[in-house]
Amino acid sequence: MKCLLDTHYLIWIVTNSRRLKQFPWLERYSPWGISPVTFLEIQLLAESGRLKTRPSEFIEAVKMDPRFLIDDVAASVLFQKALSLGWTRDPFDRLVAAHSLARRLPLCTIDSIIQKHHTLILPELR
Repeated sequence: MKCLLDTHYLIWIVTNSRRLKQFPWLERYSPWGISPVTFLEIQLLAESGRLKTRPSEFIEAVKMDPRFLIDDVAASVLFQKALSLGWTRDPFDRLVAAHSLARRLPLCTIDSIIQKHHTLILPELR
C-alpha cells in the first residue's frame, strides 16, 4: 500500500469516473489503502441522497476488488492522532487525515484544506 485514498477518489475509481483522466499518475500508487472511516462516509452520503448507490453493495465491491486494501487502525490510535488536527471541523476529513498520520501514508485527496494543512499529501497534489 503506497497511499490512502479519500472518499472522492474511491468513488471515482469504483464508478470509473471521467474525472480520473486528470490523474494519470494515480495508477502507480495502486494498491490503494482505504480507511474504514470512508465506508461510514459512503453510508451517510447515500442516506442523505448525495450519493446514488447502495452502500452495502458499494462497500462489498471495494472489499472484493484487489486494487484496494482496507487498512484497519485501532480506534484509540486514530482518535489520538485526530485530536491534534484542529485545522478542520469535518469529522471525516479529520479521521482520514489522522489515519494517514497513524500509518505514515500519504493521503490522496482533492480537498484543498487538507492539501494545505496535512503533512502527508501525495507530491502530485501539492
